[in-house]
Amino acid sequence: MKALISVSDKTGIVELARDLHALGVGLISTGGTAKLLAEQGLPVTEVAEVTGFPEMLDGRVKTLHPKVHGGLLARRDTPEHMAALKAHNIDTIDLLIVNLYPFEATVAKPGCTLADAIENIDIGGPAMVRSAAKNWKDVGIVTDASQYADVIAELKANGKLSDKLRFALSVAAFNRISQYDGAISNYLSSVNFEAEKLSEEYVPERAQFSGQFNEQYVKVQDLRYGENSHQQAAWYRDLAPAAGSLATGVQLQGKELSYNNIADADAAWECVKSFDSSACVIVKHANPCGVAVGANPLEAYSKAFQTDPTSAFGGIIAFNRPVDKAAAEAVSKQFVEVLMAPDFSAEALEVFKSKVNVRLMKIVLPANYGAVRNALETKRVGSGLLLQSADNHELALADLKIVTVKQPTPEELHDLLFAWKVAKFVKSNAIVFCKNGMTMGVGAGQMSRLDSARIASIKAEAAKLSLQHTVVASDAFFPFRDGLDVVVDAGATCVAQPGGSMRDQEVIDAANERGVAMVFTGVRHFRH
Repeated sequence: MKALISVSDKTGIVELARDLHALGVGLISTGGTAKLLAEQGLPVTEVAEVTGFPEMLDGRVKTLHPKVHGGLLARRDTPEHMAALKAHNIDTIDLLIVNLYPFEATVAKPGCTLADAIENIDIGGPAMVRSAAKNWKDVGIVTDASQYADVIAELKANGKLSDKLRFALSVAAFNRISQYDGAISNYLSSVNFEAEKLSEEYVPERAQFSGQFNEQYVKVQDLRYGENSHQQAAWYRDLAPAAGSLATGVQLQGKELSYNNIADADAAWECVKSFDSSACVIVKHANPCGVAVGANPLEAYSKAFQTDPTSAFGGIIAFNRPVDKAAAEAVSKQFVEVLMAPDFSAEALEVFKSKVNVRLMKIVLPANYGAVRNALETKRVGSGLLLQSADNHELALADLKIVTVKQPTPEELHDLLFAWKVAKFVKSNAIVFCKNGMTMGVGAGQMSRLDSARIASIKAEAAKLSLQHTVVASDAFFPFRDGLDVVVDAGATCVAQPGGSMRDQEVIDAANERGVAMVFTGVRHFRH
């Protein structure tokens, strides 16, 4: 049995080679890897000895040879193949261990030159990987250090790799080649090439959106069904999910997550991550129906629940602080589909032990969790895809432009920033009443901003919450004064809106007439 080793990342490769040698596997290797193994006292044959042809062109050509690819591609059960190998003095290669030049890491570095990017496009590696992966029945193809242990375990136990493992390794290999080629395509098709600037030091300007968009995901699980029971669905995650994102979560108990659970959980989790202090978000049908900050999780939950107890029934709840026993006991009194937090105390877990259907999700948050966001957002449309930079805008107090005679109080300004954060996560048209770090009424997803304002007022009344002396955030401008009149009639004394309407002055005049304060944010938050 022979193994060919050619790796860029040499993590764990010496230990793997030692294990292979101990099992009687002959070692073949390329330049740098061969030198490393020889220095460790391992008997290794360089590829140049096998091919009878030296490495050339600064290592660009070393494994592109019939004695390598013939040894990988020959089918052992085909007499003609084996006869051809014998006629040309080619030995079979039974195991290939390859990882590729670090193209993705190279182009991710600030100031990466085009020359460096091109030089880190692997040619021989992917060619060998494809050959070995195609011939999976006879050849094991290892493309990642995480696979080393399984390979050695099977070789020690059986003296060979099982069909199941070889096929799984082949699939992983083709997946890796797809990822690699996609990354190269994304990079090269984003380059704004300027021939007159071409040199070894040339750092090209790159378009934000590449000419071809290649994205790779890994399946997390199949789902029982999609948005509706007649639809099929699965959940996928990014190849390298961001720390503290929903895809990194671990389900501690409860039924399997559904398509709608995941969609709503993401809405709740992204919203709660936008707050620095202890916060709770309750989501129903993709919209926050209650959001609050508090001194602790219990206070935050209690305030959030008050906003709309009816909609909170069967909702998704997210905390940005560990859930303790007090918060758990309060939440356990309502019907909740999914409860998410960075952690749960042992006492909190005990509270939910008897509620076996409640899905508990632990999602560890990094220290800078508020800054960890998806960079891009996608939306599928007929035979196409909409791609945009994510709405990660954070409004600061200094960004607010006061446009009315009446000035907001410090308390109102604080609540305006809170309301504005919530509005960003409410489906447009969005109207959000807030007071004392708590949502008091939420109007979402209406065709008319006026209707959203009315619905927010109606929901507050149903929850027996007074909107007197509240602040209001509107995710986009008021096109007419009527929407402003509705929120002021309900009790609002301060309003935040983006501005930018041709009737801004009319709305400003209305605010002055009604004696309320109004600020322009200069940015809107449509969420469709």
